[in-house]
Amino acid sequence: MGRLLYRSIISASFQEPLSSSSATSNIKEEEKNLIKMVEGGASKAGRTEFTECWRTTWKTPYIMRLALSAGIGGLLFGYDTGVISGALLYIRDDFKAVDRKTWLQETIVSMAVAGAILGAAFGGWINDKFGRKISILAADVLFFVGAIVMAVSQSPWMIIVGRIFVGLGVGMASMTAPLYISEASPHRIRGALVSTNGFLITGGQFLSYLINLAFTHTKGTWRWMLGVAGVPALVQFILMLSLPESPRWLYRKGKVDEAKSILQRIYPTEEVEEEMQALKSSVDEEMALQGFVGEGSLLSKVRQALSYPVFRRGLYAGITVQVAQQFVGINTVMYYSPSIIQFAGFASNRTALALSLITSGLNAIGSIISMCFVDRYGRRRLMIISIIGIITCLVVLSIVFFQASASAPPIGKAESAHFGGNSTCFGYIQAPDASSWNCMQCLQKASHCAFCSNGANRFSPGACLASNDELKTACRAESRTWYTKGCPSKVGFLAVVLLGLYIIMYAPGMGTVPWIVNSEIYPLRYRGIGGGIAAVANWTSNLIVSETFLTLTEALGSAGTFLLFAGFSFIGLVFIFFLVPETKGLQFEEVEKMLENGFTPCSCSKNGGGSKDEGSA
Repeated sequence: MGRLLYRSIISASFQEPLSSSSATSNIKEEEKNLIKMVEGGASKAGRTEFTECWRTTWKTPYIMRLALSAGIGGLLFGYDTGVISGALLYIRDDFKAVDRKTWLQETIVSMAVAGAILGAAFGGWINDKFGRKISILAADVLFFVGAIVMAVSQSPWMIIVGRIFVGLGVGMASMTAPLYISEASPHRIRGALVSTNGFLITGGQFLSYLINLAFTHTKGTWRWMLGVAGVPALVQFILMLSLPESPRWLYRKGKVDEAKSILQRIYPTEEVEEEMQALKSSVDEEMALQGFVGEGSLLSKVRQALSYPVFRRGLYAGITVQVAQQFVGINTVMYYSPSIIQFAGFASNRTALALSLITSGLNAIGSIISMCFVDRYGRRRLMIISIIGIITCLVVLSIVFFQASASAPPIGKAESAHFGGNSTCFGYIQAPDASSWNCMQCLQKASHCAFCSNGANRFSPGACLASNDELKTACRAESRTWYTKGCPSKVGFLAVVLLGLYIIMYAPGMGTVPWIVNSEIYPLRYRGIGGGIAAVANWTSNLIVSETFLTLTEALGSAGTFLLFAGFSFIGLVFIFFLVPETKGLQFEEVEKMLENGFTPCSCSKNGGGSKDEGSA
């Protein structure tokens, strides 16, 4: 898998060049598009580039057709990673085994991540062997099959199989869609068009929450939520059939005339020959660089890279920011936000989904903010400010959850007997300290129990009952609220506010900057190896966090879990401060020279984190 992922990223490190006269020098600038790889990041585009993009696509609508058709892959990526957070609430209702087994919920969520790791790796091989178009079509087939399997699932294992299929599609789409857009776009507006893929990812996440909310009162709920993903996959499949292969891939395969015919539809007639010469120079440069890295085994290439001190220092920084990005806990919010909101005391699935919509919307806005400020304030500074804000939000969030747990309504003996002697939670009956129990202890200490709030005042003593559908119906029939994940709380709204603040602090800094740093921090000849290793570290960290979150909440409680992530975030802050240099305004040669001399936080502050020529990077 490592070999395939390495090949995918080394081939993606070079994009279609600017002009024949500048191809060699500009190939290093083109490598910054590595940010697009593996997790669908996008190259940053400036305001003037967006203006030029509008003008160019208005004159040549074919370009926008290419970008939007391929960009549906980004939409699917965002949708399929976001939709499970809401669908999981209703899957738990339909499959009691899922509701009672935390590891099963975590597996349903995280198998898409595991599939994405494999999809990104094998997607690179498919990209090289069969082309970008075939890779996108294959991803659509995986999306469609996965969506159908999940929609018709009759057991949890079928949902898991469907999630693996979807994950494979996510992994392939996350690297292929931006690559195709980049290679089929005029160089003047490449950054702006590739940025549409990033917008569509966050837009897909936001759309998934809207779809979840729309189907809350529909028969089949989660089946519709998960099955809807098959529609855009089918649409993209049909659209891509009528679109050409990437001109760069065609040229590398010796299909020069086909590549030229595509460039003729993208560029003005007077620029086509110049672009063909630039494409030739760029491909020759790429092949020469691949020859320099060598044709040996992956292990020998990694050993060669690790023997170079500059690469090692860059890799320390690259892995640090990628692992820190995941261990600040972002995907606990994106995958489990409705569940977290239920922990805060909002029992209704619909209410939890509606409030979760806020976090997804703020994530999309944060991505736009990052594009505006990352080159003004710098990568390192933005990450440090971001992670300090994250730590603050997590600590306060932990305090809020602790207060919510401590002030949970007590259990009333009369209330618990109200629905009949056999309805009372067995764990509560057997507990020697039952008289001191409150709602949170009923949910955490007892097995398969739920809290039915007081009919007159939900903050007054309530009932600790056995968790089953009959008692849930009886509880709600008396205008009471049925709680299984959290308890009535007067401070629950603060948790929602803090989740929103957490996203605002995360998205502009730790959300996007790690991918930018990884596109700039490695020496040219080892950029593919470094980017591949860091990307695997990111996906693996994502898998660990998503697979353990609910287990941690059971073992440590919500307060303890968020405090743990605050601790991880602080460790990440320390590593970023000491290992990650500022690369703002630096050419690739300057970054390599800085790492060659050795980076220290003091040296970073002295040179201001960039060269005098801020536009040189």
